[in-house]
Amino acid sequence: MKHHTLEQMQNIAQIEPFFHLHGMSRRQRLERWTELLEEIRHRHLDTLHETEFQSSEERNALRCDYSPITVAFRDPVLHSAGMKNDTYGEAIRFFEISDEELHDVVCYCRFGTTVSAAAAARQVRVLLSDKPMGFWSSLRALFIG
Repeated sequence: MKHHTLEQMQNIAQIEPFFHLHGMSRRQRLERWTELLEEIRHRHLDTLHETEFQSSEERNALRCDYSPITVAFRDPVLHSAGMKNDTYGEAIRFFEISDEELHDVVCYCRFGTTVSAAAAARQVRVLLSDKPMGFWSSLRALFIG
């Protein structure tokens, strides 16, 4: 495989973005994340260990090599829309969600060492609902979908 710089590629082909990168709403970003997770629904992703017991500084820096957050960060659309890395704190900022909401998607205490991408997608989908879910409704969404 031969690598080229962007300038070299412009001499070979016309390069144009096929979508508007920075105009994604919060809802669009969460929907995209859900779609990405649903595409790999049978894969198991790493969880983040005991997020609720970390200081906010430590928690914001938490990451692992293949978490639900990493799936979002590796997506060229979300990356280009402004997702800077695959840390816990960046996911809160980029998706405009609370610490508690992200905890429900990626924490070890909810799923163990891994979570299926399908279960993570269901939890992200909960964030798209217009009304906040209570404990029992959240459990139902997790197990029934």
